[in-house]
Amino acid sequence: MNKLITTSLLALSVVFFTSCNEGNASSKVKKENVDTAKKRDTEISKGAAEIQFDITEYDFGTVNEGEIVEAKFLVTNSGKTDLVISNVQPSCGCTVPVWPRNPIKPGDSAEVLANFNTAGKPNRQAKTLTLFTNTARGREILKLKGSVTPKASSTVKK
Repeated sequence: MNKLITTSLLALSVVFFTSCNEGNASSKVKKENVDTAKKRDTEISKGAAEIQFDITEYDFGTVNEGEIVEAKFLVTNSGKTDLVISNVQPSCGCTVPVWPRNPIKPGDSAEVLANFNTAGKPNRQAKTLTLFTNTARGREILKLKGSVTPKASSTVKK
């Protein structure tokens, strides 16, 4: 039993020491990967993009059913790196967002638009837009709210 343990330990130590002797690790590192990592680290050290809005909730008041409401949100990049809005997801198909596809430079502003089709949406309405960004939070929420006056019923009771 003692010979078995000694032989196993000897074999394990031989495997351990020979596996670590595969050559110089720095010779396997690609220079272009190091350059890419340095550029990325420089951007990260500047800090995340920061987003500010003129408003985060658009109240469209009272409109007649069938009207299309256009909400405008002014987005400003108050950070030190480019602000990227990668996607805007509305809470329903009745709201169509339009957002800047190009990065917003630090200090610059752009508009996010939302067109809400009120057809078939009577009474109080509340819709959201979820912005997917490269900010520290990653997601920002914008809201639309208001009231839609229903169309007059065309059926007459006798």
